[in-house]
Parts: sequence; structure tokens; C-alpha cells
Amino acid sequence: MTYSAKIDTMRQELRVMNKLIPEAMQGFAQLSKAAKDNGPLGVKEKEYVALGIAVSQRCEPCISFHVEALMKVGATRAELGDVLAMAVQMGGGPAVMYAAHALACWDELAAAKAA
Repeated sequence: MTYSAKIDTMRQELRVMNKLIPEAMQGFAQLSKAAKDNGPLGVKEKEYVALGIAVSQRCEPCISFHVEALMKVGATRAELGDVLAMAVQMGGGPAVMYAAHALACWDELAAAKAA
């Protein structure tokens, strides 16, 4: 399954969950918006923090969503590599494996965007 398909599938699953527990999902959405829209760091920097945490926590859907968000805010592949290096340094072997997922997701989405 491609990363694009995984992203679409996860979004569909989240829509179903949103219908089941709308108040909880709205609360999570508000928390996410408040975290991104406030403070001295920009959205790109905050997305890199989120990606580093996603890699270290081994959350593949989170990795895909944050890579997609980073592409939308003008991140570069070189910046991604720098963040992945730090995630690997902090997370050891398991982070290496999930960092590879983040890079593969980036490359797939970039190729699709270029096509």
C-alpha cells in the first residue's frame, strides 16, 4: 500500500471515529490548533518536532500526516534529513526504521506532486 493510500485510509477511519465521539475529536482538534497557532515557533518548526516525536514513538500514521503537513509548509528534504538524524540519535534502532518510513513517504509524495 502506498503512503498516499495509507493517508487516505487513516483519514477515512478518523472520519468514522469523529462521528462516534465528536466531542472528544473536536477537543483534540482544538488542542492541535492551539498548539500550532500560538508561541514563538512557526508551524514548520512545530511540525518537525511532531515528526521527531512520531518517529521516536513509532507512529506510522502520524509520520505520514506530519510529512504531508511539512511538504505543505515549504519544508525541504534536506531539513527532513536533519530532523530524522536527530530522531534516530534520540530513538536508536527502532527510530532508524521509522525514520526510513518518513523518508520513503516524503519521496513518494514528492514524486506524486511532481507528476
